[in-house]
Amino acid sequence: MKKSILITGGAGFIGSHVVRLFVNKYPEYRIINLDCLTYAGNLENLKDIEDKDNYVFSKVDINEEKLLAKVFNDFQITDVIHLAAESHVDRSISDPLAFVKTNVMGTVNLLNTARNFWKDLGNHLFYHISTDEVYGSLDNGGYFTEDTPYDPQSPYSASKASSDHFVRAYANTYGMKTVISNCSNNYGPNQFPEKLIPLCIHNIKEKKPLPVYGKGENVRDWLYVEDHARAIDEVFHNGLPGETYNIGGFNEWKNLAIVELLCKIMDERLGRSAGESAKLITFVKDRAGHDLRYAIDAKKINTELGWEPSLTFEIGIEKTVDWYLENEPWLKGVTSGEYLHYYKAHYS
Repeated sequence: MKKSILITGGAGFIGSHVVRLFVNKYPEYRIINLDCLTYAGNLENLKDIEDKDNYVFSKVDINEEKLLAKVFNDFQITDVIHLAAESHVDRSISDPLAFVKTNVMGTVNLLNTARNFWKDLGNHLFYHISTDEVYGSLDNGGYFTEDTPYDPQSPYSASKASSDHFVRAYANTYGMKTVISNCSNNYGPNQFPEKLIPLCIHNIKEKKPLPVYGKGENVRDWLYVEDHARAIDEVFHNGLPGETYNIGGFNEWKNLAIVELLCKIMDERLGRSAGESAKLITFVKDRAGHDLRYAIDAKKINTELGWEPSLTFEIGIEKTVDWYLENEPWLKGVTSGEYLHYYKAHYS
């Protein structure tokens, strides 16, 4: 049977890179990009592949049960790669119910739809993309492994932990073929500028303040988004059913050090004097419940599937800065809200 893969959240940051990779690498597959186009969904990210014969876009919310069932039936979905999620911690603090609705209820609705449509659950894969934040905080050193107990500390991570548990429950209860991966912080082209790296690039260019929570000592592991897409490809095709794979970049950086590095690179790119952009750094009140450190142990996916990051953070961050500087119309379209009209102009 020809694979007809439903990729949810495919117009988002990570999702768009996964969709592009699968569409270009596997012309024999049909790729259905399902996205409800919230503020984080941008179809302009995929304009280079929107006319490909094996690509279809469907504007559907994963909570819309009847419409979702119609997509499964119309396109005879054989597998799911589930990335659709609310993902910004600050937004989860101000509106936790929105995260419960999408990340928990939406995931369960998607699981139910797949279970009802697939007659032989063992012949179809439900691949759930999650986050390292479900493990909590590594205040005392060490690394997150696939066996680390869950200890979510924010409404966002609690909603993702819940969705992970539901996926495992469906595998155990109904015999659904599932796999889960938990990734570290992604960065790279097309990321919505509410996140740290694109926000800093935009603010440095505009000479606006660079907000840094607390003292900037929080540590994150950073993963270039195209490397993450390659890892998802490996897990989808070669991961063992029922397994979990941690995907990390082997790049631990303090938030303040990242901001300072971005200031240095941007000063060089923009022809500013050394240290000029660093004056924009502004320390602000720390985020409520801010986890101190995340760090992924990605030995399992390296040993079992042969995946490893292709870029160091230093190279990846320069590529990222260059992309944003070379794609100013994209950034202006996102910050102005003009990107929200792309769907209407090209799909209706």
